[in-house]
Amino acid sequence: MFTPAITGSGIFTPDQVITNAELVVAFNAYADLYNAEHADEIAAGTVAAKEHSSEEFIVKASGIEQRYVIDKTGPLNPHIMHPLLRQRSDDEPSLMAEMALDAAQKALADAGKTAADVDAVICAASNIERAYPAVAIEIQDLLGINGFAFDMNVACSSATFGIQAAADMVRSGSIRSALVVNPEICSAHIEWRDRDCHFIFGDVATAVLIERAENATGPYFEIKSTRCATQFSNNIRNNNGFLRRSRPDGVADRRDMQFMQNGRKVFKEVLPLVADHIAGHMADAGVEAADLKRLWLHQANKSMNDFIGRKVLGRVPEPGEQPNILQDYANTSSAGSIITFSKYSKDLKDGDIGLICSFGAGYSVGSVLVQRHD
Repeated sequence: MFTPAITGSGIFTPDQVITNAELVVAFNAYADLYNAEHADEIAAGTVAAKEHSSEEFIVKASGIEQRYVIDKTGPLNPHIMHPLLRQRSDDEPSLMAEMALDAAQKALADAGKTAADVDAVICAASNIERAYPAVAIEIQDLLGINGFAFDMNVACSSATFGIQAAADMVRSGSIRSALVVNPEICSAHIEWRDRDCHFIFGDVATAVLIERAENATGPYFEIKSTRCATQFSNNIRNNNGFLRRSRPDGVADRRDMQFMQNGRKVFKEVLPLVADHIAGHMADAGVEAADLKRLWLHQANKSMNDFIGRKVLGRVPEPGEQPNILQDYANTSSAGSIITFSKYSKDLKDGDIGLICSFGAGYSVGSVLVQRHD
């Protein structure tokens, strides 16, 4: 048996930003166009008018102030309201693979390793760009890695589930190391025309290298323990899929073909699920709240994270104990907790213990207890 460790991490951040101010202008212009087009139905009471959004509403509901995106021209055009991403030829790298490649190369550089040191690639994301071939295999090819690769999808928990899978393989000795990459093009599955969710998501890609601790060439985070759990719920859902065209009502623009959630139920049901999951994981691992130096939580909603932090630590977290990147990146699905880990882990000292946790559709929740070693 070997000890798995996170030895490197990397982040690809798009160069385009949409601020809340820009987003509100575009959404309100769309709402005005919609209301004008459906004025008669609205007057008759058969169609509801679109409400305006506001910067105050967005920050209060989420804590988000901006988001990085692959394309901002489409979402900010009230006549389009979705990203404009060109069709790539089959001879070009896919967009997900291109993003993941950047993050993976940074993770390898951070670990002081090369593709020759990697045996597997797991592409873990909330949506995969195509059915087949696996995007992970394309990433493997672009990096020049021997071994194997596969895609996995557990929505916003994909990264932590991928870490558990990689850690288990490293621990058993079946591989020396694996890259877990999380390319998230969330702007393509959000409904920009829905006031309740048009502000939630951003785009990013993250990667971590997981290998045997004995092979680390610098400071590393030993993976002490992992835990994953799922519980079926329809409260976060996206019904898009390859069977769509086979159904009589399989229209391309149907609302449920994009991200949908019952926010109130999610808040009410997910919070105790996550808090209990973390508490049980820590108890079984013999870790007390006082032992935790850092919480790297899924970046979905500031109020949710504040609640979880208080439940886990038994008090209001001190500044730096539970860092957030939500205000800058928005919700980036599975990548959120990994962005936070990558940006806010280098300052920990030898022996410090932290916990990575993600949660989302499924419901799903995954947690990873790590310990810094210099």
